[in-house]
Amino acid sequence: MQATIFQAQSSYKTYSETAQDSIKKSALVKGLGNGYIPTKYFNFDLRYLIKYNQYEGVRTGIGGVTNDTFSEKIKINGYGVYGFRDHRFKYSVGSSFRLNKKTNTWMTLSYTDDLQETGSTKFLTDKRFFQFFEPRLLNIDLFHKHITKAVAFEHQISNNLNAETEFSVNKIEPTYNYGYVTSNGILNTFDLSLAKFALQWSPFKSSNISETGLKDTKNEFPLVTMQYTKSFNDVFKSDLSFSKLDFRTIHKIGKNKDNLSEITLVAGIAKGDVPLTHLYHAYPNNINKETIMQRFSVAGTNSFETMFFNEFFSDKFATLQFKHFLKPFHISERYKPQMVLITRYAIGDTKQPEKHQNVTFGSLKKGYTESGFEINKLLFGFGLSFTYRYGAYHLPEIGDNVAFKFTFNLTL
Repeated sequence: MQATIFQAQSSYKTYSETAQDSIKKSALVKGLGNGYIPTKYFNFDLRYLIKYNQYEGVRTGIGGVTNDTFSEKIKINGYGVYGFRDHRFKYSVGSSFRLNKKTNTWMTLSYTDDLQETGSTKFLTDKRFFQFFEPRLLNIDLFHKHITKAVAFEHQISNNLNAETEFSVNKIEPTYNYGYVTSNGILNTFDLSLAKFALQWSPFKSSNISETGLKDTKNEFPLVTMQYTKSFNDVFKSDLSFSKLDFRTIHKIGKNKDNLSEITLVAGIAKGDVPLTHLYHAYPNNINKETIMQRFSVAGTNSFETMFFNEFFSDKFATLQFKHFLKPFHISERYKPQMVLITRYAIGDTKQPEKHQNVTFGSLKKGYTESGFEINKLLFGFGLSFTYRYGAYHLPEIGDNVAFKFTFNLTL
């Protein structure tokens, strides 16, 4: 009888330990997939470990954020990195305070001294995005320095609607020779006081707790995001007054991840005294070199592969991207390459390009088109991409319209 009880307890302990190990393993894999190495009180952020771009060269450092074991009401985050080509140290420090658990309301204070790509747009409501390898970053050369002091609030209005707002004071300094013409003269550096308000809506989103105890989100698409930005003149010595309205929607058609279509629509309009740093590009990803093989690099996730860097800037624009993922080729149980068909379209314009001194760029008012395909997961997550530029912005030399690159897709 005692032996039977002992065996039952032993079996229960083994099952319990196995379940706990499974949960810990799932949490670790999910953490790594999100770009974290979790420890007891602090999660190290893999995004800052090592990167490369044309301005900084190798960029390396360390960063992270406290986790729930440290505190469920307070988060402390930060990072420090160094660029070996520009010989400059960048950093950010911040802390978040939970104001309401039920509505997931947080207040965040932060101070950042870093670089940002000129012409890029960041939505406040974007979830944390991590890639082991960031393709576009390798080729970017147009950055501006910014020192940003910000206070932000995050609030979950409902399970399907999130809101974020931020007020920041920014000191902007382009790393390239640039001047913006105003009624008071030409500005080479400028101060901006910005207020942002963003909403993200996912009408069919539903969440539940899985067997591992981790939150599982389903039916997240379509995902609709809107953001309004206002720069106030003469507020905290701000130099320029302008406003921006940005919109993005992402929709996926098909329930099987190995055979689906993805549609992404992005649009934006800016009015007022808008410097080049805060205009729009269409996420180009083509290096300014002569031959196809010299331009051979890494294809991005949602970038225009045949559009050259700094070729176009706009104060109003729209892009439409369509991807169709074909059923993987079942060569063997472990070797299943997948083809993706891609078409991209962009249109835009700039009212007063003469205000932007020492830079030259074109207009997208005729409409830019490219199409191609990817064959992913050919070897160790690597694949190949071929894209062709046609239509109104087709170039005289055939080779200049072609982008041949490799892709990288790795999932945990």
